[in-house]
Amino acid sequence: MPAGRLLFQSVIVVAALALACGTRAAEGVAIAAEREGRAVKVVARATLKAPPALVWQTLTDYDRLAEFIPGIVRSRVIERHGADTVVEQSGTARLLLFSYPIEVTVETRAHPPHVIEVRLLKGNLRQLEGAYRIEPLADGRLVLHWSGLIEPDLALPPLIGEFLMRASVEEQFNGMVGEIERRAAARQGIE
Repeated sequence: MPAGRLLFQSVIVVAALALACGTRAAEGVAIAAEREGRAVKVVARATLKAPPALVWQTLTDYDRLAEFIPGIVRSRVIERHGADTVVEQSGTARLLLFSYPIEVTVETRAHPPHVIEVRLLKGNLRQLEGAYRIEPLADGRLVLHWSGLIEPDLALPPLIGEFLMRASVEEQFNGMVGEIERRAAARQGIE
């Protein structure tokens, strides 16, 4: 077997193990990624015990996202118009030796109290469309969902694209869930 192919297979195995052993910020966290044409569809969900208003407040705290979302270096609101907010963000998606810089301007459209849609306006992604959805449960908990299509502006090798996008979204989603849990605990005086 050629050395390059062996190295590539080793990277894939290590990446799969790293993803399988990833930390979870809450019970019931699940992340899945699959290729859809040139894009990668990523779906994430977490079951949380937090007030829906606090979850909404955390999701829409755009100017502070870089403080608690891994991989985001800068996030700032550049304009607001009713339910729409335009946000500039920069950061990096990383997986082992691979990294992909992200520089985007996105528009979010809020549908309080349950849905926030996100779409790419400009940047170094070909496509970014998705939504957060807050689903209240009868027992007082809620399920936070993210579903989105992400397509970098350069072609990533098969499997690497899925692993890179899944790992990046998992890290960022866990950062969001962790911040929601931290804020919920602080509100209850547990911290």
